[in-house]
Amino acid sequence: MGRLAQTDGLTEIQRDILATVREFVDKEILPVATELEHRDEYPTAIVEGMKELGLFGLTIPEEYGGLGESLLTYALVVEEIARGWMSVSGIVNTHFIVAHMINAHGTQEQKDYFLPKMAAGEIRGAFSMSEPALGSDVAAISTKGVKDGEHYVLNGQKMWLTNGGSSTLVAVLCKTDEGGSTPYKNMTTFLVEKTAGFGPNPTVPGLTVPGKIEKMGYKGVDTTELVLQDVRIPADRILGGVPGKGFYQMMDGVEVGRVNVAARGCGVARRAFELGISYAQQRTTFGKKIAEHQAIQFKLAEMATKVEAAHQMMVMAARKKDSGQRNDLEAGMAKYLASEYCKEVVEDAFRIHGGYGFSKEYEIERLYREAPMLLIGEGTAEIQKMIVGRRLLEEYKIAQ
Repeated sequence: MGRLAQTDGLTEIQRDILATVREFVDKEILPVATELEHRDEYPTAIVEGMKELGLFGLTIPEEYGGLGESLLTYALVVEEIARGWMSVSGIVNTHFIVAHMINAHGTQEQKDYFLPKMAAGEIRGAFSMSEPALGSDVAAISTKGVKDGEHYVLNGQKMWLTNGGSSTLVAVLCKTDEGGSTPYKNMTTFLVEKTAGFGPNPTVPGLTVPGKIEKMGYKGVDTTELVLQDVRIPADRILGGVPGKGFYQMMDGVEVGRVNVAARGCGVARRAFELGISYAQQRTTFGKKIAEHQAIQFKLAEMATKVEAAHQMMVMAARKKDSGQRNDLEAGMAKYLASEYCKEVVEDAFRIHGGYGFSKEYEIERLYREAPMLLIGEGTAEIQKMIVGRRLLEEYKIAQ
């Protein structure tokens, strides 16, 4: 393993889980990741293996059939999975966010119905907040839910759904305009069940998943749009049973999602470092291994320091959330630092590979295309800096 990215204070159960996942990554993911990624093929066998390991229920409470583990355990598992192939971590991420939202904000009936099936991987979740005409300005959403008796009628277009096609449950944020004093109190999260697949949904009239969005990287996992045209959803499928709380529920999901993205950045950066330091000890130039050149040693030292710093920041953010404290400051810092450092470590490993890094035969080429997604997922660097800056001003406000 090496000494980088170690986590102090883990329980024996946590260490056993991580050891099992690490073995699964080394045997089942790394040998096939690049081939599947180049074909943009959904990793069905890998997903089935994760279901057998119980990873879809990792954080779901034991009373609902899950393992009841912490956000820290989940983040460390994601780090290991992303080290193998970042797209696989995306498959569990949105599922995890939706399960977290249901467990934290759902009615008892919603928990009883959804969580056992989610823990078993029978229901797989997707998270739908973004739209084609908005990025980070969530208040500008136009997808609307209008009350009609015991139902709501949903109309609009959502964008950037990870697992949009393969999921069977989507948490959809809509504008409901039911009397809130601000735009943020006029949003509602609906739990929309559907069948997996693309095109018009056979079980939900008016709901369409047009197809996969072609991407530079982050392949294998399906990223889609979601079109809703007069989709009727029962009022009891409002998350928590009360309209107007959707924005705050979604932000809670995004907060844990930022820890997840930080963990992905840590995993990809660690793999890039492993590839870089290995190649540096194999490649010979000017009569010696390039690892013996001072310039390469400097680069390796910088890469390792960034891997370690990002990991420790991610662990701190996860532990803060697990303690029940507000962690938007730490989650923003962790997401910002880990994604930026991931990009830099991957690029340095790419440079160490020289011309071979540009070849699809080498794994670093895949990582080089995957890292940019982390710079924008769950909020750009600029958004993270705004969050961190505002929180710092709250913390360090001077008396007037």
